[in-house]
Amino acid sequence: MSTNQGVQLRLAAQAKAAMATKNGGFVALLLLLSFLLSSPLPARCDAPLPVNVWPKPTSMSWAEPHMAVRVSSSFHVVAPSGNAHLLSAARRYAALLLAERYRPLVTPAVNVTAGGAGAGAAGRGAELGYLTLAVSDLHAPLQHGVDESYALEILPAGAAATVTAATAWGAMRGLETFSQLAWWCGRERAVLVAAGVRVEDRPLYPHRGLMLDTGRTYFPVADILRTIDAMAANKMNVFHWHITDSQSFPLELPSEPALAEKGSYGDGMRYTVDDVKLIVDFAMNRGVRVVPEIDTPGHTASWAGAYPELVSCAGEFWLPDASDWPSRLAAEPGAGQLNPLEPKTYQVMSNVINDVTSLFPDGFYHAGADEVTPGCWNADPSIQRYLARGGTLSRLLEKFVGAAHPLIVSRNRTAVYWEDVLLDQAVNVTASAIPPETTILQTWNNGGNNTRLIVRAGYRAIVSSASFYYLDCGHGDFAGNDSAYDDPRSDYGTSGGSWCGPYKTWQRVYDYDVAGGLTAEEARLVVGGEVAMWTEQVDAAVLDGRVWPRASAMAEALWSGNRDATGRKRYAEATDRLTDWRHRMVGRGVRAEPIQPLWCRNRPGMCNLVR
Repeated sequence: MSTNQGVQLRLAAQAKAAMATKNGGFVALLLLLSFLLSSPLPARCDAPLPVNVWPKPTSMSWAEPHMAVRVSSSFHVVAPSGNAHLLSAARRYAALLLAERYRPLVTPAVNVTAGGAGAGAAGRGAELGYLTLAVSDLHAPLQHGVDESYALEILPAGAAATVTAATAWGAMRGLETFSQLAWWCGRERAVLVAAGVRVEDRPLYPHRGLMLDTGRTYFPVADILRTIDAMAANKMNVFHWHITDSQSFPLELPSEPALAEKGSYGDGMRYTVDDVKLIVDFAMNRGVRVVPEIDTPGHTASWAGAYPELVSCAGEFWLPDASDWPSRLAAEPGAGQLNPLEPKTYQVMSNVINDVTSLFPDGFYHAGADEVTPGCWNADPSIQRYLARGGTLSRLLEKFVGAAHPLIVSRNRTAVYWEDVLLDQAVNVTASAIPPETTILQTWNNGGNNTRLIVRAGYRAIVSSASFYYLDCGHGDFAGNDSAYDDPRSDYGTSGGSWCGPYKTWQRVYDYDVAGGLTAEEARLVVGGEVAMWTEQVDAAVLDGRVWPRASAMAEALWSGNRDATGRKRYAEATDRLTDWRHRMVGRGVRAEPIQPLWCRNRPGMCNLVR
């Protein structure tokens, strides 16, 4: 480290100390000044470390020789009062640190600090007794674009540790990083944590999400909570809850109780108001937003149980002629679309929007609008008469969206739609119906091409390209009575019988650049991405393995990128780190799939294709 670099580091630390003092962080100031006087030289930030953090921080150094300190059995997190969610996180992480008993697959090569300041009883040497949180703005709401940056300092002697953050949500990210720097050492019979560590961290993208479909498969609340907990551990911050679909309407709404009573799979497979409150609060305690999606006007066959008069082609066989795909009534089994010509459609829709926005406090409301199928509306007698008078299906969709969009905006929400609403070739709306100022479009087709079309039209984009981020792909199809299998070679191609095959490996997910091919100005409109877990062939028994650790791959790509300091893709370097992280997730109760045999982790580089 040059003299100039050393001066710059010290000036930056002094500036942070001044900020901490301004906000009442006098303890944090003393810790930082002590750190400046005692810090050994940092290790290179791109060098392999004894213990890793996932997602990889923006900047992390660990002074050499690598040191670790024992964690006191009375360890606690000192958090400022005034934010109940942060206090909950502080208690949770303090308990996790002492209870986790994570044993790394490769024993960390570190020295354990001896006695001195903070020395423990019975000659056990130094112990870390607490972690201090210093937060500038405790009341910043959890919303799109909130500051999630943080700095973590663990003094070389292990006498103290501090997380400094602008918001409570950034402090939570720092707590997670701190937890991943700890492990159980059998030789010491103690929890150890890295010492002499500095982390400066912030996300590349403000929107890092997972979409879970509970319309096709009901998932118990416990499975949703476990998924959100794993998301927070991966520093993902948006749980996109695709609640309803043609197959079921599992959400109980106070103003429209019949929708769930007659549209769900049955008793015990509905989400109550209390369930929603539990999920939202659980997520808030982890810095995860819950964005609800009620998909309309397509994918609404489940509404027909309560309101058969509002749903076109409900109960009809979805594919009248298997040899004529354009004549289909739906994109998959479960035909039914809301009829925009029925006045009562808007009364029910208004009740749904009001109830959902009351239950979910987030600033985004996802209104779906994907896969509106011409065949369904064309089969409805009232719509046939409308078309005979010169109407078009696109104007019909615009009538619906033009009525629903203002309702969403009136509830102080940004409307999110799937890309189809604008880009579908057969049925779409004009930009005037969905102003870019109040609209975000989520892309799922044609890779970066559709992302480019969206941002060039002036819209913000959430990227969920099926070619990279659809986690259900590559498992065949769920349609029965498929004569294609009479030919044993029918699924020999790359699709494996899946419309969006092949299976998306973690490397494929990790390698994707959501703003690839865009200009700098266009890229600024890409707010982030989401991996999507559609559930035609997924239930609680297989959920974890389908999602993790592939969602972790996206989490790192959107947090700190998928390239090293030279601009080279770093998936080779990420392999061992992801193996370690998957091992820790399993220990935390997440049934994540393995990515390599243990043999590979114990022999770094030996399982690579190229040395």
